[in-house]
Amino acid sequence: MANTKSAKKRIKVTMKKTLRNRIIKSRTKTAMKKVVAACALNDRPTAVMALNGAVKTIDKATSKGVYHKNNAARKKSKLAKMVNKISA
Repeated sequence: MANTKSAKKRIKVTMKKTLRNRIIKSRTKTAMKKVVAACALNDRPTAVMALNGAVKTIDKATSKGVYHKNNAARKKSKLAKMVNKISA
């Protein structure tokens, strides 16, 4: 257990940030799952709408420092490829 006042504060701050990051990651994963589900049903209009929402949530997570920019780009690219495949 932490002994100093600053160490106790760091534990509190870390717990807060961890919770915030977990919430943001969960939202992002849910948005991504919606895209995958729409692609599985070959429903292009729904997939495009879900993709727009997913890209928005991924960008928000990146701007808050939850994801690295390259990781976010990879996630968006993967989803876009899935959506483009069902249109072909």
